[in-house]
Amino acid sequence: MGEVKIGIIICHRYHTCAGGKCFRAARERKGAFSIYQDKEIEIVGYTTCSGCPGGNIEYAPAEMKKNGATVIHLATGLVVGYPPCPRIAQFKDFIKEKYGLDVVVGTHPIPQKYFITHTALGTWSTPLWKEFIEPALSDEPTRLAYD
Repeated sequence: MGEVKIGIIICHRYHTCAGGKCFRAARERKGAFSIYQDKEIEIVGYTTCSGCPGGNIEYAPAEMKKNGATVIHLATGLVVGYPPCPRIAQFKDFIKEKYGLDVVVGTHPIPQKYFITHTALGTWSTPLWKEFIEPALSDEPTRLAYD
């Protein structure tokens, strides 16, 4: 079975977020947490990127790793906010290279209201964005449950 220790980094524009959707999704194994169906998980860190250009990305994973994190989740807010974070690929590459941690883009399922808007705008139409949203995409009933 095993246990996975997770650090979550959220977009700073949501710095007052209490993490309700992320923690709910972790508990329910929904969205990007669905990959842990057969594992125990513990969230060992939760912080913001510190705002553009993401200075906390350089330091926060170190503390999370000291607390046992083996994977960092870049929160769903980084992909659903408008505009989506243009630095996700850089954050992912840096964290993997510097800290040797796996990185998953997404936490809670993408809420339906964001899915509708970004689909209409074509925001996520490139192969890279399709890859980024895939872990948190979920089906429509799940997206509606996280609206």
